[in-house]
Amino acid sequence: MLTLPNILTLSRILAVPLLAFFLWWPGWEFGFGVAFVLYTLMGITDYFDGYLARTSGTVSKLGIFLDPIADKIMVAAVILVLTAQGFLRGPYVGDMHVIAGLIILIREIAVSGLREFLAGLQVSVPVTKLAKWKTTLQLLSLGSLILGGALPNWNVVLQTVVMNVPHTVGLITLWGAAVLTLITGWDYLRVGIRHMD
Repeated sequence: MLTLPNILTLSRILAVPLLAFFLWWPGWEFGFGVAFVLYTLMGITDYFDGYLARTSGTVSKLGIFLDPIADKIMVAAVILVLTAQGFLRGPYVGDMHVIAGLIILIREIAVSGLREFLAGLQVSVPVTKLAKWKTTLQLLSLGSLILGGALPNWNVVLQTVVMNVPHTVGLITLWGAAVLTLITGWDYLRVGIRHMD
């Protein structure tokens, strides 16, 4: 059923290869600028597809199925491309920031499997407020990292270390998202364990 909310969700999935293309060349500031605009539009459609479906009464099984997939594909693609291009590297800890991205990816895969398992038992796991904060922080962090590639000269000097402002904000919020990812992932796992006897 191709309602407007479902079309918005599908557009997000179809835009992922284009987003990855613009992020592929680390020194291409224009490409990162386009990627930032595209990423922002994808984030806006993520909000509006659900809002429109609820307010217009057009919530569909297709939409319920596609929406979390679209989110996960977008987040995974951005994390993987930024990691491949060395963007999850920063001062003091080098590329240890990749661990934060890895935590997020592992949790997304694990929770998807857990939700599928629980759905087979007809147990629904509602999205918590903390999980929504995790998603918000995650979207903010990846957007900031992309913006850092578009604005490589937006720097501050801390002692002797030169730091790109949006890139640094992106790395800090990525760790914040990773911490919330662990907390919310554990919450989901506890629910799942109760149904695994």
